Amino acid sequence: MSKKEEKQVFAVDFDGTMVSHEFPLIGKDIGAVPVLRKLIDNGHKIILYTMRSDKKEVKSKDYNIHQKGSNYLTQAVNWCKANNIPLYGIQTNPSQKNWTDSPKCYANRYIDDAAIGIPLKIDKNISKNPFVDWTKTEKLLKDEGFIKL
Repeated sequence: MSKKEEKQVFAVDFDGTMVSHEFPLIGKDIGAVPVLRKLIDNGHKIILYTMRSDKKEVKSKDYNIHQKGSNYLTQAVNWCKANNIPLYGIQTNPSQKNWTDSPKCYANRYIDDAAIGIPLKIDKNISKNPFVDWTKTEKLLKDEGFIKL
Protein backbone atom coordinates (compact mmCIF):
# COMPACT_ATOMS: atom_id res chain seq x y z
CA MET A 1 0.00 0.00 0.00
CA SER A 2 1.47 3.37 -0.98
CA LYS A 3 1.63 6.27 1.48
CA LYS A 4 -1.16 8.00 -0.47
CA GLU A 5 -3.43 4.99 0.00
CA GLU A 6 -2.84 4.86 3.77
CA LYS A 7 -5.19 6.78 6.01
CA GLN A 8 -3.59 10.05 6.99
CA VAL A 9 -3.80 12.45 9.91
CA PHE A 10 -4.32 16.06 8.82
CA ALA A 11 -3.51 18.90 11.23
CA VAL A 12 -5.76 21.75 10.13
CA ASP A 13 -5.50 25.35 11.28
CA PHE A 14 -8.67 27.29 12.10
CA ASP A 15 -8.54 31.06 11.43
CA GLY A 16 -7.84 31.69 7.76
CA THR A 17 -8.06 27.98 7.05
CA MET A 18 -11.39 26.57 8.23
CA VAL A 19 -12.99 30.03 8.42
CA SER A 20 -11.99 33.54 7.36
CA HIS A 21 -9.81 35.68 9.63
CA GLU A 22 -12.14 37.37 12.15
CA PHE A 23 -10.39 36.54 15.43
CA PRO A 24 -11.52 36.82 18.20
CA LEU A 25 -14.84 36.10 16.47
CA ILE A 26 -15.52 32.99 14.41
CA GLY A 27 -14.94 33.89 10.78
CA LYS A 28 -17.11 33.36 7.73
CA ASP A 29 -17.58 30.17 5.74
CA ILE A 30 -14.80 29.78 3.16
CA GLY A 31 -15.68 26.32 1.86
CA ALA A 32 -13.69 24.10 4.22
CA VAL A 33 -16.54 21.96 5.52
CA PRO A 34 -17.35 19.89 2.41
CA VAL A 35 -13.65 19.21 1.73
CA LEU A 36 -12.92 18.25 5.34
CA ARG A 37 -15.99 15.99 5.28
CA LYS A 38 -14.62 14.30 2.14
CA LEU A 39 -11.29 13.69 3.88
CA ILE A 40 -13.12 12.16 6.85
CA ASP A 41 -15.38 10.11 4.57
CA ASN A 42 -12.19 8.77 2.93
CA GLY A 43 -11.00 7.52 6.33
CA HIS A 44 -8.60 10.32 7.22
CA LYS A 45 -8.45 11.99 10.64
CA ILE A 46 -8.53 15.70 11.49
CA ILE A 47 -6.62 17.43 14.29
CA LEU A 48 -7.61 21.01 15.10
CA TYR A 49 -4.24 22.78 15.09
CA THR A 50 -4.68 26.44 16.04
CA MET A 51 -3.22 29.26 18.10
CA ARG A 52 -6.63 29.69 19.77
CA SER A 53 -6.69 28.79 23.44
CA ASP A 54 -8.92 28.98 26.46
CA LYS A 55 -6.77 31.39 28.46
CA LYS A 56 -7.46 31.50 32.19
CA GLU A 57 -4.67 33.95 33.05
CA VAL A 58 -2.78 36.41 30.84
CA LYS A 59 0.86 36.65 31.94
CA SER A 60 2.25 39.10 29.38
CA LYS A 61 1.12 42.05 27.29
CA ASP A 62 3.60 41.12 24.54
CA TYR A 63 1.99 39.42 21.55
CA ASN A 64 -0.90 38.19 23.68
CA ILE A 65 -4.21 38.78 21.94
CA HIS A 66 -6.04 36.27 24.12
CA GLN A 67 -8.04 37.82 26.92
CA LYS A 68 -8.23 36.48 30.47
CA GLY A 69 -11.07 34.00 30.75
CA SER A 70 -11.39 33.60 26.97
CA ASN A 71 -12.84 30.45 25.46
CA TYR A 72 -11.57 30.93 21.91
CA LEU A 73 -10.44 27.32 21.54
CA THR A 74 -13.77 25.99 22.80
CA GLN A 75 -15.54 28.19 20.24
CA ALA A 76 -13.47 26.62 17.42
CA VAL A 77 -14.13 23.10 18.73
CA ASN A 78 -17.85 23.88 18.92
CA TRP A 79 -17.75 25.18 15.33
CA CYS A 80 -16.27 21.84 14.23
CA LYS A 81 -18.99 19.95 16.12
CA ALA A 82 -21.74 22.14 14.65
CA ASN A 83 -20.35 21.45 11.16
CA ASN A 84 -20.07 17.69 11.69
CA ILE A 85 -16.26 17.67 11.62
CA PRO A 86 -15.25 15.00 14.17
CA LEU A 87 -11.84 15.77 15.62
CA TYR A 88 -9.25 13.07 16.19
CA GLY A 89 -7.34 15.53 18.35
CA ILE A 90 -7.28 19.12 19.56
CA GLN A 91 -3.84 20.72 19.38
CA THR A 92 -2.17 17.31 19.65
CA ASN A 93 -2.20 13.84 18.15
CA PRO A 94 -3.49 11.50 20.89
CA SER A 95 -1.26 8.64 19.67
CA GLN A 96 2.02 10.55 19.92
CA LYS A 97 2.10 10.38 23.74
CA ASN A 98 3.07 6.73 23.30
CA TRP A 99 6.31 7.48 21.47
CA THR A 100 7.37 11.11 22.11
CA ASP A 101 7.21 13.90 24.68
CA SER A 102 7.52 16.56 21.99
CA PRO A 103 4.92 19.32 22.21
CA LYS A 104 4.78 19.57 18.41
CA CYS A 105 1.58 18.09 17.01
CA TYR A 106 2.39 15.09 14.80
CA ALA A 107 0.42 14.74 11.57
CA ASN A 108 1.11 13.34 8.12
CA ARG A 109 -0.14 16.53 6.45
CA TYR A 110 -0.75 20.13 7.55
CA ILE A 111 -3.30 22.52 6.06
CA ASP A 112 -2.66 26.08 7.19
CA ASP A 113 -3.06 29.47 5.52
CA ALA A 114 0.50 30.28 6.70
CA ALA A 115 2.02 27.22 4.99
CA ILE A 116 4.17 27.74 1.92
CA GLY A 117 2.48 26.26 -1.12
CA ILE A 118 -1.09 26.17 0.20
CA PRO A 119 -3.41 27.86 -2.33
CA LEU A 120 -4.76 31.14 -0.99
CA LYS A 121 -7.65 33.32 -2.05
CA ILE A 122 -8.24 37.02 -1.56
CA ASP A 123 -11.84 38.20 -1.39
CA LYS A 124 -12.25 41.55 0.36
CA ASN A 125 -16.00 40.83 0.70
CA ILE A 126 -15.14 37.94 3.02
CA SER A 127 -11.93 39.01 4.77
CA LYS A 128 -9.19 41.61 4.53
CA ASN A 129 -6.63 38.79 4.85
CA PRO A 130 -5.92 35.95 2.42
CA PHE A 131 -7.44 32.59 3.34
CA VAL A 132 -7.25 29.00 2.09
CA ASP A 133 -8.75 28.46 -1.36
CA TRP A 134 -10.64 25.24 -0.72
CA THR A 135 -11.55 24.72 -4.39
CA LYS A 136 -7.85 24.51 -5.31
CA THR A 137 -6.99 22.64 -2.10
CA GLU A 138 -9.64 20.01 -2.85
CA LYS A 139 -8.16 19.55 -6.33
CA LEU A 140 -4.70 19.05 -4.80
CA LEU A 141 -6.10 16.49 -2.35
CA LYS A 142 -7.81 14.62 -5.21
CA ASP A 143 -4.70 14.79 -7.40
CA GLU A 144 -2.64 13.34 -4.52
CA GLY A 145 -5.19 10.55 -3.96
CA PHE A 146 -6.38 11.61 -0.52
CA ILE A 147 -9.90 12.19 -1.79
CA LYS A 148 -11.22 9.57 -4.16
CA LEU A 149 -13.69 10.63 -6.84
